[in-house]
Amino acid sequence: MAGHAPGVDLVNGYKISRSDPLHRIVIGRIYHYMAKLLFGLRVRDVDCDFRLMRRSIFDTVRLEKSSGVICLEMMKKIQDAGFQIAETPVHHYHRTYGKSQFFNFRRIARTAVDVMKLWFRLVILREHRRQAAEARGEAPAAPSAASRPGAHRP
Repeated sequence: MAGHAPGVDLVNGYKISRSDPLHRIVIGRIYHYMAKLLFGLRVRDVDCDFRLMRRSIFDTVRLEKSSGVICLEMMKKIQDAGFQIAETPVHHYHRTYGKSQFFNFRRIARTAVDVMKLWFRLVILREHRRQAAEARGEAPAAPSAASRPGAHRP
């Protein structure tokens, strides 16, 4: 990836200024805050459509989702697999034609349910880590009580 540090596997964009109505900006910020908190993501914008990544990532990371939560799934699995991620600012332009098909109660509710199911599989059960360990021929390590989300540490 020319122009970026050696060893960078994925360049992820983040919107520097959203050209959206206020309600979309607020919903988007709440979503991104919750996604980062729930999934432990370290990227600024999990859903930015600008991504440049090495094909070799997908020799390790297997995506299963086909809904809108695929970006969460992808970024969590890539981050947990230890790939090097760099970020770059991108512009966001106002939609000139049509309107979003996402912003209605039914779709937002369905996405919330999908996010919680994904959270349970990736954060609580850590299915992707077990699958990766099995693919490498290793015995998956059981998570310690201190490493589980919400565990109390003395």
